This record gives sequence, structure tokens and C-alpha cells, in this order.
Amino acid sequence: MRFLGRSLTGLFLIAATIGLLAVAGDLVWGAIEARRAEEPQSRPARERVFAARVVEMTPEAIRPVLSTFGEVRARRALVLRASVGGEIIELADNFEEGGAVAAGDLLARIDPADAQSALDTARTDLAEAEADLAEAERAVILAGDDLRAAENQARLRARALDRQNDLLERGVGSQAAVETAELAVSSAEQAVVSRRQAEAAAEARLDQARTALERRRITVAEAERRLADTRIVAGFSGVLSDVQVVEGGLVTANERLADLIDPDDLEVAFRVSTSQYARLLTDGGRLIGAEITAAIDVLGFVIEAKGVISRESAVVGDGQTGRLLFARLDNPVGFRPGDFVSVKIQEPELTDVVRLPASSVDAAETVLVVGEEERLEVAGVTVLRREGNDIIVRAPDLTGREIVAERTPLLGAGIRVRPVRPGGEEVAPAAPETVTLDPDRRARLVAFVEASRMPAEVKERVLAQLQQDSVPAGVIERIESRMGG
Repeated sequence: MRFLGRSLTGLFLIAATIGLLAVAGDLVWGAIEARRAEEPQSRPARERVFAARVVEMTPEAIRPVLSTFGEVRARRALVLRASVGGEIIELADNFEEGGAVAAGDLLARIDPADAQSALDTARTDLAEAEADLAEAERAVILAGDDLRAAENQARLRARALDRQNDLLERGVGSQAAVETAELAVSSAEQAVVSRRQAEAAAEARLDQARTALERRRITVAEAERRLADTRIVAGFSGVLSDVQVVEGGLVTANERLADLIDPDDLEVAFRVSTSQYARLLTDGGRLIGAEITAAIDVLGFVIEAKGVISRESAVVGDGQTGRLLFARLDNPVGFRPGDFVSVKIQEPELTDVVRLPASSVDAAETVLVVGEEERLEVAGVTVLRREGNDIIVRAPDLTGREIVAERTPLLGAGIRVRPVRPGGEEVAPAAPETVTLDPDRRARLVAFVEASRMPAEVKERVLAQLQQDSVPAGVIERIESRMGG
């Protein structure tokens, strides 16, 4: 009992001692904090320095690139129409959508029975007209001979009258003989007039025969043309499109059969704004014939074709703005009329300009220049072109100086920066994402590509990629988006 009382007393004393020590420590800590609060802060504030990527203003000669979109069109196209009506009795084997034909190939033939009959009739009429002309020519010859005979007879009658008058003057002849001779001369002259009328009638008949012959010849030529129109041939080498007839079908005159286009003679039509159009003109107001590049993305592969601006549309068009330009394409392999393409146009060269990131210039056309002690200054530039994420400016006063490439709200005039120059930091390029295909999925993709109508060279490249162990995910995504999967 005595031991328990002593133990409890000891524990109480220990607890009291600890409590007193805690109170004393709290009093000492409070005094120290109060003393610190009364003393002024003597540590100086440290200036913040921001890292900023900078580029040097180095003037150079740059050819700006104007980007827009356009549509591929055929420069050489022909609408095949039936010149005559009738039944289609023959079609070429390649008279089908996308069929390739050569110049002069027989594409279709319409039943020529009626045209051939009309031609035979016209040739028979021509032969008859030729016979009439020959008869008229002989009649003219005979009428001339008859006229000359009548004239000779009239001259003989006139000489006979002269003899009778001479005999009468010498007292040998008689007045009755003279009168008889005069009557004979008058009859001969009347016969001459009659023969001249016959000759004139024969010549008129000859003219009519010649006119009739020309009409028959025209009729024969028209019949031959109608017979030739039953044969539809290719005017030039190309491919067929929009085929609308079948063998055995009936067509009417001027009915559309198909379109023939030349796939090697294409152009691209694109629209630019008025300000962009002004940059493509010479001092005389004519187009400069700028070079263009038309591109189309086919399942991740880009098909390109070069060209030159050839002309512009004569009118703006209802509800349109800007200008519609046309550029002829050189070697447009893989392009087809109707393709929607992106167009890049080479503008005239600009000298003493600088290409900068678009993020380096604000709306007020100012940049942040690294000055003394690496502090930023605000300077103005003249913006000439904007090309995607880049901008082309002219600032002769800033030549050789460094500017901030990417402006942020933390950067401004007077801010000190730590310049990060090109080449100071290298970022490893990201590897393209690839996917390993299972056999079923690979087979579906291959079957779709083989059945598609993409150009042969593009199809071979896509199939080669699909046969690899790892296929780029972008290619798979494009194919499956067109499959609907």
C-alpha cells in the first residue's frame, strides 16, 4: 500500500514537471515570434528571370506561298451525241465508264438502213440529173447548128433579092420577081429569129439542168453525211465518262451518249481574294504566270502535280467574291476531273524580309526584342504575309537583333529573360505510332484497298505497308474511315 502511494506521487510529479516545461517552451517561442515580428525584413527581393526562345532577325529573299483550294477540270472534253436517231446496233468493247479509246476508234454504230437507202436514192437522182445535163448540152449544140443554117439561108435570100433588084434596074427582071425575093428574105429573117429563140430556150434548159445537178450533188453529200453520222468515232484519245446507252437501245437525234475527256490535259480552277489576286499581277495588270502545286491526299499518300497559271475568269459570278483563276497542270498522274485539291501558289520574291513564327507578333504588329542586360523591349514591324504558323515581316531597324519567338502573358517590356537560342535544346522526334494487325483485320483492309479505284502506284504503296508487321496508325485510320468501320 505504501509502495502504490509513492508510485502515484512520483507519476504526478513527473507529469507536473512535463507540463511546466511545455508552458515554459511555449512562452519562450511566443517571445521569439513577437521579437521577429517587430524587426524589419532586411532580405532583398530577387528578380524573376524567364526562359524565352529567341530567333535572330536575319533578312533574306523569300518567295511567299499562297494557299487555297481548287477543283480539277478537263481542258479537253467532248460530248458524244447521236446526230441521227435509230437503234444502236454496235458498241465498242471499251464503250463503258472509264474505257480508254484512241483517236479515230469506232465507238458506236446506229442502224444505217434508212441512211443508206436515202443515199442510194440521192445517187440515182444525181445520175438522172447528169443525163438531163448531157441532153441539154446536146440540145444547145443542135440549136446553134440550126441557127447557123437559118442565118446562111437568110444570106442566100438576101443575095437573091440583090440580083433581082439588079435585073430590074437593067430592065431585064420584073417587079413580081423582086417582091417574091423580098418575101423570101423576110421569111428567112423570121426563121433566124425563131432559131435564136430555140437556142435561148436550149441554153435556159442547160442552166436549169446544171442547177438541178448541183442540187442532186448537195443531196448526195447530205445523204453521205447522214450515213457517216451513224458511225460515232472518238475525236481524240481519252477516256469515256457518264456512259448512258447500251447496245440495242433506241436513241433520238442529238441525244447524249457519253463524255470523252483527255486525262492528260487537265487544269485546276481555284478562287483567290482580290488582295491576293493583286499580288499576282504585273505592273501592266496582267497575270505573271506564277507556278502552282496541286496536291491531293489519298489514304496518307500525297499526289502532287506542278502547273502554271494560264488565265482568269472573265466575270466574278453571282454571289461570288475575289477572282477565279485557272492553272494548267503538267503531267497530272493520278488526278481526275472533279478532284478537290489543295493549291499552293508561288508569289513574286520579296527581298530583305524575315520569316518568323506567328506567335512572335501581336495584333499591334509589334515584337519583343532582347536588349541590354537581356531585358525585353517593344519594337514595331511591318507584316507582309501570313503563311500558316509563320509570318513574313520587314523590319530593317532590327537586323541582327534577337526577338522572342513565342510571346506569353508573362513577357513584356522591361522583363529580364534567359534566351534559349536555336540548337540549344534538341527534342527527339516522336516515332510514328504503329499498330500490329491481326490476320482478319489485315485481310479486310487489303480487300478494301484492292477493290478501291485509287491510282495504281498509290495502291501498291498502301498494300506494301499493309503487308508489314507494324502498320502506321494513320494509314489504318484513313482506310477504316472510308470503309465505314
